[in-house]
This record gives sequence, C-alpha cells and structure tokens, in this order.
Amino acid sequence: MITKTARSPKPDAAARLLDWYDRSARILPWRARPGETADPYAVWLSEIMLQQTTVKAVEPYFRAFLARWPTVADLAAAPIEAVMSAWAGLGYYSRARNLHACAQLVVARHAGRFPDSEADLRALPGLGPYTAAAVASIAFGRRAVVVDGNVERVIARLHRIETALPAAKAEIRAHADALTPNKRPGDFAQAMMDLGATICTPKRPACVLCPLSEDCAARQAGDAETFPRKAAKAERPRRAGAAFVVRRADGRVLLRTRPPKGLLGGMSEFPGTPWRTDFDLAEAQNHAPLPLRFARLAGSVEQVFTHFALTLTVFAAEAPMAQDAPDGARWTAIQALDEEALPSVMRKVWSHAQGRP
Repeated sequence: MITKTARSPKPDAAARLLDWYDRSARILPWRARPGETADPYAVWLSEIMLQQTTVKAVEPYFRAFLARWPTVADLAAAPIEAVMSAWAGLGYYSRARNLHACAQLVVARHAGRFPDSEADLRALPGLGPYTAAAVASIAFGRRAVVVDGNVERVIARLHRIETALPAAKAEIRAHADALTPNKRPGDFAQAMMDLGATICTPKRPACVLCPLSEDCAARQAGDAETFPRKAAKAERPRRAGAAFVVRRADGRVLLRTRPPKGLLGGMSEFPGTPWRTDFDLAEAQNHAPLPLRFARLAGSVEQVFTHFALTLTVFAAEAPMAQDAPDGARWTAIQALDEEALPSVMRKVWSHAQGRP
C-alpha cells in the first residue's frame, strides 16, 4: 500500500522521463543504442559488476571481460582462477564466483540462453531481486520494478518520504511500481538510473533540469538534498593482522589461495595471520609461513571492507634459492603477479613491501 506522503506524479510523468531519456541517455558499453536489441549477456554481466560499484570503475573491467569471453558459453568454459584474476581489484569477490557459477548454469540448464522471466532469473546464482528485475526489464522488455540506489533517491525525493532507509525500501518500491509503465519498461528503468546518476544526485541536485521537477514534493519544499532519510550507521568495527611477504632469491614470492568460501574466497594472498579484533602483534611471527628472519616494515596497510576496517602490519624476509614452499602455498614469479587474483588489500601489501605508498 502506498503511503500518501505527497500528491502522486501526474499521469504523463513516465512519458516525460522517457522523452528526457531519448535525448539525454548516457552512452555505456553495455547499453543497446536506439534501434538495437539488448544483449542479455552484456546486460547481466554489467549488472553484476555494477553491484555496489561505480560505472567508472566497471567500464574497463566490462570491456576486458567481453573481449576475453565474448559469450556466456566462453565464460562458463573458463577456469575459475582466470575469472577471479580478471576480477581482481573490482571488489566484492563473491560476485565473481557467482558470475562463473551462473554462466555454467545458463549453459548447462538453459542451452546458453538466459531465461527471460524475473522468477527464472532469480533462480540463478548471484541474481537477487534487483538484478533479476533489471535483466528482465532491460534485456527482455518485461515489466519489472527496478530499484537501485539511484532510483531510491529519486523516489524518496519525488514523494518526500520521511521514513529512513532501510525501513523505507518497501514504501519506495511501491511508489516505483506505481510509476513504472507497461511500455518500454527497460528504457524507463535505465532512465530512472540515469536521472539519479546525472540530475538527482546526492549533493546539489540539478532540479531545474529534471523532467520530474513539477512532480517532486521535496523540490517544492526546498529540501531535496536531505532525502532519502537514512538511519544512523553503527560504528564499523576494526580488525588487525599481519601479512608476510617472502621473496626467494630467484625472483619469486610466496602466495597462497584463500578458502573458496567466505571473505575474498578463492583469491590469492600473501600468507598471514587471521584478522581479529583482539589481534596481538607480539604473537604475529608465530604465524610466519617459513622459519626465516622477518623484518617488520614501518607503517601499515589499511583497507575498509563492508562490515569492518582492517589494519595489516607487514613483515618481509628473503628466502634462499632452494627453499620449498610450505603446504598450501606456492612460489610465483614477481612478473606474474599481475595475473594473480590478488584483491586490493593484497596489492596494497605488495606496494608497501616495495616501499611504495
């Protein structure tokens, strides 16, 4: 049920938004041009990459993936290690594991063709309510209610919704549903996203350029920038740990692969301690991967994850040429590190060990 927080947009609101989109749509590598048919594989790939990630960050990864794996069948046939390596640096690595699993399922169960219904898309790995709705709408022209962060902001301002997020999500979705047209639902979904990204921005929204300005309750009240309301965030807990960078005399470094499940699952890393809130630096070298003379490097590596902040102390050592890798670890040529699935925090560790900020 829609709460009557403000008058509803005029009946032609969706048409005005689509007219604006026809003139002002962003040109994006995964977006079909006028007269073209959307490629479901490109739409799906982009939507997975765009989860909690900016368009600017995604574009080079999207182009690289599409060049390397032009079809979902190509991606399904790729080794998971290659997919994780290509994803390195984009973050939220469970997306990459789900991406690969989804590609394999589409090939195995759907003959390499994405299903076109929201319900069937929801059954695929990594496709939650938003992503399934976006793919159904944009790739297949199905009417679906597509609500991302940009759309939440547009709707919250349009109706001046006082309820704070995340509690407001159901109310926002109901308003978005009422506004979504039966015709051109994919273009409408992308228009709403573009509106939030380029006009109805978090700071200093360009209300005078907005095709929905005459419908916007927050603009009429003069407080658009204060929406959406958001509940106060709890302080992010902090964890700490140590990482050990071991160079061998032949120009190789010691790496291992993290367990497939959990944070950074399946990614490569420098051996280290567990990351704990009660980490004791004095005991760090008890976790050293080899019995070598480690030197503690000045400073530390900082990384912020979704649910905690991390501080890593880095220790470095040199290993003799004949040194074998311990169980679960491997020696990797330094020149091949770019091909490893090293997450951002481990790339920071390597830069720190090289004396680079």
